[in-house]
Amino acid sequence: MTKAARVLRARCAPAGRPSYAGRVSTAAAPGPNPDRPSTPEPAGQPRTARDAGREALAAWLAAQPDDLFADDADLAALIAHHGLSERSGALHAAGRAAAGSVDAAARENDRIGNHPVLDAWDGIGRHTAGVAHHPSYRAAGRGIYGTGVMAAYAEAGVDGRATGTTPRRPVRAAPHRFVLSLFYLTAQAGEAGHNCPLACDAGAIRTLQHLGTAAQQAAHLPGLLDPDFDTNLTASQFLTEVQGGSDVGANAVRATPIGDHDGGPGSPWAVSGEKWFCSNADADVFLVTARVAHPGTGTKGLGLFLVPRTRPDGSVNGFAIRRLKDKLGTRSMASGEIDFTDARASALGPVRDGFRNVMELVITTSRLFNAAGCAAHARRAWVVASTYAQHRTAFGQPIGGFPLVAETLAWIRADAVASLAGTLQLAGLQEQVDDGSISDTDAAFFRVAVNLNKLQTALLAHDAVNRGIEVLGGNGAIESFSVLPRLLRDTVVYENWEGSHNVLRAQVLRDCARLGVHRGFFDGLAARLGPEHAEALEADRRAFDEVLAAPAQVRDLRFRRLGTRMAIWVMLAAMAAVPELAAAARMTQRHLREPEIDEEYLSCIAALQRR
Repeated sequence: MTKAARVLRARCAPAGRPSYAGRVSTAAAPGPNPDRPSTPEPAGQPRTARDAGREALAAWLAAQPDDLFADDADLAALIAHHGLSERSGALHAAGRAAAGSVDAAARENDRIGNHPVLDAWDGIGRHTAGVAHHPSYRAAGRGIYGTGVMAAYAEAGVDGRATGTTPRRPVRAAPHRFVLSLFYLTAQAGEAGHNCPLACDAGAIRTLQHLGTAAQQAAHLPGLLDPDFDTNLTASQFLTEVQGGSDVGANAVRATPIGDHDGGPGSPWAVSGEKWFCSNADADVFLVTARVAHPGTGTKGLGLFLVPRTRPDGSVNGFAIRRLKDKLGTRSMASGEIDFTDARASALGPVRDGFRNVMELVITTSRLFNAAGCAAHARRAWVVASTYAQHRTAFGQPIGGFPLVAETLAWIRADAVASLAGTLQLAGLQEQVDDGSISDTDAAFFRVAVNLNKLQTALLAHDAVNRGIEVLGGNGAIESFSVLPRLLRDTVVYENWEGSHNVLRAQVLRDCARLGVHRGFFDGLAARLGPEHAEALEADRRAFDEVLAAPAQVRDLRFRRLGTRMAIWVMLAAMAAVPELAAAARMTQRHLREPEIDEEYLSCIAALQRR
């Protein structure tokens, strides 16, 4: 069944099927509860403290930006630094969509009763493996995809000279910094049902662009690059199995060759087995890891396969959704458990290179998106909390005038800036990886930094959103009052996607011990940071050498703290060349050492307040 047909079917669902005919809000911003009419004040009554308090809250709502890009001087500085100023028109459009229609639709879609539900059979008993969504899900999708966030990957192009099973490589690097800037804006509405699928889409697009045969690209790339959510294709990536999440080498789902072939690009296979955590479960195309050799081969025995949702006759392609996950966060996006039974698949690249291709093209891409999403959550927490602090009064003054509140706001903004700067720096290096211009030193720096950055942005985002809730006080804990409770729930999920904190720490240690990439990592930091931090950075370099030489248990525990410092160095390196971010960089250094509470620190706090 095509996507357009599924959309039509959802709109015309017969009685007795999952339906969302109830409330659908079109409000662009939170407002009074429509289900509970307000009680008017008696005529002629004097204005009360209650009136003043509610008017202050209404003023806070009115102060929310209607263009998240126009409101973000830090992003504007980074856009200029990265040479993307000519993209400002698209960024303003995305900023308006994120602040308006997308935010309203995401809020509506996360109401209890509006989350996706399994809808596996049609009215006459045919298996569809479908998921029913509230109309607000599609409204959010139209706004998010309509920014062109996935369509921008078309700029990479493909080499049309390749034929047959020869991969048609991109002719230029993808515009990762621009794509992630758009994503950072849309993700300020939370995951919203679509921002995780965007990361999956990006991984599928990049894998097809780098490894796909002409036939694979023709079948899927046009749909994945289509900015119209009503007609496009979306993708998902299924790696996790019940016996191991990040331990992909324990995968047991198997792929069996169809016919006689050598497992080359585009070769036909049948995939069978259970995948345990399948986000965007109703996608149009799946990237799936499956075992092509006996289990003892670990990751070396895994291939990477492209599995279309449907077969050429429109029937479901050999899979069933067992159930949808009842998740803490990202509840607008359907995650499920899926059983495959002889699903028709084609190899993406040679099957012998499956795991390497997954890591380079799928997981690394997702970790960059995850980090950008965390930066977005931290930024939105600052937007909500900083405007609240200007309008909420206590003890006779706006709460933003209290030093501890102002410091909290400065911490939130600095952590959001640091997360975004570090992520865009790495996106720029990914562009160099794509076009082959990256140096050996920067390649080593990238390999270590992309994992540390994913880890640290998730930690900072959790703290930032939690601090934003603290600024709002008791109101901060109320789901209907602001976006922050939903962002906190989403952030917890972001922390555990694409490698939990300890998995990422273990990967960095493993890569450094095996490949020595820490040498290039520290060299890359030194070149970016300059002499101001040379002594402290050299001390951390020596400390890391000692960590690697320590017994395993001691090594792992020592690295928890040192790894945080190394991640903060990555962020500081990204901010060093952008003078407008000096205050944020200074505040970010509190993660390296306890700040001196002096006039300079107070000036730094003041510079990070909303004007």
